[in-house]
Amino acid sequence: MRVRATIVIGSLRVRAIAAIWIGAALILPAVALAQPKYTGAKPPRQDLPYLVQGDTLVPLEVSSASQQDRKDDTLYTVPGDSSAAKTPLSSPVFVLDSARIDATKLQLFRMDVKGGHRELVFRRKGKANLQPITLSVSVVSGTLYRLEVVPSLENGEYSLSPEGSNQVFSFTVY
Repeated sequence: MRVRATIVIGSLRVRAIAAIWIGAALILPAVALAQPKYTGAKPPRQDLPYLVQGDTLVPLEVSSASQQDRKDDTLYTVPGDSSAAKTPLSSPVFVLDSARIDATKLQLFRMDVKGGHRELVFRRKGKANLQPITLSVSVVSGTLYRLEVVPSLENGEYSLSPEGSNQVFSFTVY
């Protein structure tokens, strides 16, 4: 009896291990397929997001937003009424080779064009505050990140900005 019990228990262990291996064999390829693939060129400069347009990387316009604190809000302005970096894609994809910028802390905002400049207004009181547009950020390899805009964007001016920074990376959707 004792020998037979050992054989049954051993057989169950083999079946359990086989089930785990089969499950892993089925799940791992699905996970691998779900990972973003980027086979394009590596961005030539670190800490500068690039728009991916086919095989071409378009650098975003880099500037520093001037900040003006007012009674109930804070106004951030960027010179010029349009960015030189333009895309026809309503759901653009970016790549970033990050050295100092934390890709997970980048925020995307739509900017208003007024008086020859682009601006954002963050309210302190009253109306609902401006919320960033959702980005999906994933590691491609090492310090290379892929950023995808989750919702479709309307035509207009946009900026990526590291959280808590006045540095902006601007682009236009047309």
